[in-house]
Amino acid sequence: MATAKTKQEWRPRGILERVTCPHCWEQFPPEKLLWISEHSDLLGDQRLGPDHQTRFLPTRFNVAGEALDVKGFVCHQLACPHCHLSIPRSMLEMEPLFLSIFGAPASGKSYFLAAMTWELRKILPLQFRVSFADADPVLNRSLNDYEESVFSGSSAEELVPLASLIRKTEEQGELYDTVSYGNQTVSYPRPFLFSVQPQTEHPNGDRRNTLSRTVCLYDNAGESFQPGKDSAAAPVTRHMAHSSVLFFVFDPTQDSRFQRKMTDAGCGLETATRTMRQEPILQEAAARIRRYAGLRQSDKHNRPLVVILTKFDSWWQLHSNDAAPNPWREVRQPNAEDEANAIISALDVSQIETQSQLAREMLLRITPEIVTAAEGFAREVIFIPVSSVGWNIEVDRRTGQQAIRPIEAQPYWVTAPFLYGLSRAASGLIPSITKRE
Repeated sequence: MATAKTKQEWRPRGILERVTCPHCWEQFPPEKLLWISEHSDLLGDQRLGPDHQTRFLPTRFNVAGEALDVKGFVCHQLACPHCHLSIPRSMLEMEPLFLSIFGAPASGKSYFLAAMTWELRKILPLQFRVSFADADPVLNRSLNDYEESVFSGSSAEELVPLASLIRKTEEQGELYDTVSYGNQTVSYPRPFLFSVQPQTEHPNGDRRNTLSRTVCLYDNAGESFQPGKDSAAAPVTRHMAHSSVLFFVFDPTQDSRFQRKMTDAGCGLETATRTMRQEPILQEAAARIRRYAGLRQSDKHNRPLVVILTKFDSWWQLHSNDAAPNPWREVRQPNAEDEANAIISALDVSQIETQSQLAREMLLRITPEIVTAAEGFAREVIFIPVSSVGWNIEVDRRTGQQAIRPIEAQPYWVTAPFLYGLSRAASGLIPSITKRE
């Protein structure tokens, strides 16, 4: 006698039991996913407005399992049943990994993000045998434009003012999506989405299905961390409570004490730089995370906090006299099937910790409140100096502004925060060495 099958038994192999929306962070079974209509006449959605294609729960499918809209057109895109925003298929197959980056205005977040993803596209496959690709090219479009502008634009050999390469991150516009819930309108931050998967030559390549992740990376304008800026109508920073790793960007060149030390050390600023306190940004972020994660004021967050010290090319003499080598080393895989794949890179955690200790000691001498705020909030704090474009920065004689030829950009340690965070949040994906041999 035949027995009825449950919904889970009907679920295709490899599909997660619960899907997390990268926009509104709601969780739901994949059976509740909506499809986005394809026919041009099917415009108008109750959540997103008249200019968006209709979202619907399908009743008809073709032989490939794709939904058909009411006009009979095959649909290819999925949407969240709560906010109706588009969800890439990788979110159905790979566990999400939420990462949040935040910092003061003009601290260098956007330059760091562009440099980090630009370098990760090369380093992860070549060094660690891990693929790194856009999970949703539409959502990643602005970040891809940043990468091209800074590193591979048509004027790559010309001297270009740094300020013109990437526009400032705004609190509204194309990096946000507006959703209507009846009389309530909510603005959600638009994430950058990447699929990260071990390749066949990876030492854990046979665990590809369980180790692969969809990385959801969020960037916010510094102004979003002013008191009162996070609300039910604009939950622009609530993703931080879901994040497995937090990245706080601190710009030493915006601190007046650092500026004086830089002048004394002979590495003073050649152009005018704004001055502002940055620890209130970290303290406000900590307060919001405690509130939305249900932590008491005395509790420390159990997720890693990486403090990224930008513009290292301007103040490196205050940290050490030499730039550190890349934070990874080649190691031999003991069970490699052929000699060509026997060598792989492993993250040198001890080297990162050494640089972190040097940076921490420097901060304690000059801006101790940053260390106090960071270590008072998170159990695990690591300090990583980076330079998004490197040392080949000039002052344009015509404008008096800092400028660079994009072809000469040489990012320094920009991948270290991501690699360290990934090694802590997704064990087995990034090979690592914890002690010097």
